[in-house]
This record gives sequence, C-alpha cells and structure tokens, in this order.
Amino acid sequence: MAGFCLAPTAVAEGYRLEAHDVVGSTNALGLDHARAGDPGRLWVVSKSQESGRGRRGRVWATPEGNLAATLLLVNDGDLKQAATLGFVAGLALADALDAVAPAGRIAIGVDGAGQGRNRFELKWPNDVLTSGAKLAGILLESAQLGGGRYAIAVGIGVNVVTHPEDMPYPAISLKTLGGAADAETLFLVLSDAWRANVRLWDDGRGLAAIRDRWLKRAAGLGGEVAVRIDGNVVRGIFETIDEDCRFVVRDSNGATVAIAAGDVHFGAVASAGAV
Repeated sequence: MAGFCLAPTAVAEGYRLEAHDVVGSTNALGLDHARAGDPGRLWVVSKSQESGRGRRGRVWATPEGNLAATLLLVNDGDLKQAATLGFVAGLALADALDAVAPAGRIAIGVDGAGQGRNRFELKWPNDVLTSGAKLAGILLESAQLGGGRYAIAVGIGVNVVTHPEDMPYPAISLKTLGGAADAETLFLVLSDAWRANVRLWDDGRGLAAIRDRWLKRAAGLGGEVAVRIDGNVVRGIFETIDEDCRFVVRDSNGATVAIAAGDVHFGAVASAGAV
C-alpha cells in the first residue's frame, strides 16, 4: 500500500484519507463514494492513475510515481460558488510546491508565461506552471446527490517524477527541476496547505482574498493573450480575473471581455496566432 498520510492539522479538522497504489480515476472514485453516502472531506490519492482526465475530456496521464489526488467535498447551497474551489486548490498546490521544491531560476517558457515573480505560477483556470511549462493540473467535477446536496471532486494531478513528452504545450516534472520530494511528501504538505487556503476561502465569503492571492501568482498577467472559446479566439491583454474569477481580456479597442471558460495561450504563441 502506498505510504501516503495526512498532515496532523488536516486530521484535526476532520479530513480522512483513502490511499491506493493504482486507480482508474481518483475523481471518479471520489464521486462514487459520495453517491454511496460518504460525508466528504475525504482525500483519495494514488501514485498511478490509469484513466485520469483533464478539462474538456482530455487525457491526464499519471504514470507510477506521480501524484493523483482528489478531495471529495459534500455540500449544499450554491454550486457556482463551490466552483471557485479550483482557485483554492491552485493556491494550496503552489504553496506546497514552494515548500518542497528546490529554489531555482524561473525562465521564460515557450508559451511566454514565466515572469520570474514566483517559482510556481497559476495559469487560469486550472494549471500550475514553472519555467512556462505545465507541472500540474486541477479538475473540478460535481454530482447532484438529491435533497439540495451535491458532491465536488477537487482533482489535482502533479508531474512528480516524469512528464509527458508528446503534448502540444511544454511540460515539466519536479524531478526535472532537481526536486527530491516524492508524491507522498508533496501530498502531506498539500493536505496542510489546502486546510489553510480553504479557511481563507471561508465558504466563499473570503473569495476576494483568494482572488487577490491568486492574482499575485497569475501567469501572463499584463501580457498578450489569446483565448480559444468553442472555435473562436479572443485576443488582447490579460488584465485581471473579476470578482467571479472570470478571465478578463482588454481587446485592441479598449473594451473588456470576461470569459468563463476557454483555453488560454500567452506571449509569442498568442501574438503569432498559433492557437
């Protein structure tokens, strides 16, 4: 059995752990538990995932030694508000990576996102970058449970020891960065960092504070951007994320466009029209 464990701070706040050596999908397994009556605050983790997925149904590979982690939460109330937990997850993961990864110079990546302000930057809506390359991805999925209750699976995948080579964007792993931390160590720190950031989020009441923290880590902020939305492309300058965490672009006419979902490209890739 994989040697995962929760931080004592997470245990003290009622979080639980289910660890696997290999799974199909931690998100799918977490949602299955919710449908079977699990009350939530359950981390489902593995060092290998056979049928993981990313946004828009894309494949997310988790070879042996990488981290696949899902936090299952069961709530009632506003599902739209719960969707902002992806930003909480990004901050928690970036904090955990800061704690376990070696310091090093951040270069400008192929996608033009690296700006040197942080070792780990957050790419809207759900990626963690370093040196302009993708290190981790986050995927939120939900299921209605009846009685006004719903489950949220906050899925987090991190390239710990290896990264894909055949992707349309650059990718990187902690090992490539010179990091010695394994998936178990990263998860231990992540479980504590989640607790701290979700306290700040405070059931959505602290979303403004989360937004401010997120913007300080935002990849590509103030630079050229192109966002593909269902076959259309919006180009301009990445200005901010608004109070609902939508991606705000200022176009060449000075008008702002708030985008709820899309694929973001920065820098030379955006200006060259290669999206």
